[in-house]
Amino acid sequence: MNEQFQKLIERAEQLIGRIESILPQPLAAPADWNASIAWRYRRRSSGHGVLEPVKHVAAMSLDSLKEIDVQKEKIERNTRQFVEGKPANNVLLTGARGTGKSSLIRACLQAYAPQGLRLIEVDKAELTDLPDIVEVVSQRPEKFIVFSDDLSFDEGEPGYKALKSILDGSIAASTPNVLIYATSNRRHLLPEYMKDNLSYTHTEDGEVHPGEVIEEKISLSERFGLWVSFYPFSQNEYLAIVAQWLSSFGVDKAAIEAARPEALVWALERGSRSGRVAYQFARDYAGRATA
Repeated sequence: MNEQFQKLIERAEQLIGRIESILPQPLAAPADWNASIAWRYRRRSSGHGVLEPVKHVAAMSLDSLKEIDVQKEKIERNTRQFVEGKPANNVLLTGARGTGKSSLIRACLQAYAPQGLRLIEVDKAELTDLPDIVEVVSQRPEKFIVFSDDLSFDEGEPGYKALKSILDGSIAASTPNVLIYATSNRRHLLPEYMKDNLSYTHTEDGEVHPGEVIEEKISLSERFGLWVSFYPFSQNEYLAIVAQWLSSFGVDKAAIEAARPEALVWALERGSRSGRVAYQFARDYAGRATA
C-alpha cells in the first residue's frame, strides 16, 4: 500500500511539474547584462516573457544624421541629462516617415552606451508587460531607454492603458533609471474621427472646450514630457542627405554630383524625399559604382 501511495505521489509531482512549465512565469533578469547594449522583449507562445540580447546592434552615429539638427539637439540633450543622473523626460518623436526618428534614438544609444546607457525594444502588443520590465531593471546601475517604434493604438488596445499608467499616473513612483522613447506617425497615437468633433462644446462667448472623447485621445501624448516633431525634407535637404550617405560609402565628389539627377528620379518614383529613401538610393548607387 505504501509503495502504491509513493508511486501516486511521484506521478502527481510529475504532473504538477508539467503544468508549472506551461504556466506564465515572472520575468527573469538576463543571466549576463553585458551580453549587449540593446535588448528585445519577447513573449513566448507559452506566455513567458524574456529579454533577448541584440547580438548585432545597427551602427549609427549622431554625425551621420543630417538636416535634423534641431531635433537632434533636443533628443541628445535629454539623453545626456538622463545618463548623467539629471532630470529628463520621456520622449515622443512624431512626424513624417523615414525622417530619422528611430535612427536618432539608435545614434544616441551608440553615443552614450560607454556611459551606461542601454535600450530595451518593446513591441506595442507587449506593452502590457511594461511594469514587469521596469521592475526587473529598476535596481540595475545602468540607464535604460524602453523603446517602442511606430507606436499607434486602435480603440480598446490593452497596451494603451499600460503605457499611460507607466508614463504618469500610476500610484508607484517613476523609476529613475528608466525612460520611455517612442516614435509615431500620429501626434495623438489614437485614430481620430470626424464624429469626435461633435463632443466639443461652445460657451456663449465662443470659447471652445474639448469633450471627453478628445481629452482621452490626447491624454496619452501629453504624458510624454518632450515632444519632438519631424517634417518632410525639401529637395535640397534630400540631396544633402544623399551626398552624405554616398560619401560614407566611399563615393568620390564627382560621382556624388553626377548622382543628383538619379537621386531625384529615385525619390519621384517612391513619392517621398525622406532620409530612408536617400539611404536606399545611396546603397543602390554605391553598389553599382563600385561593381
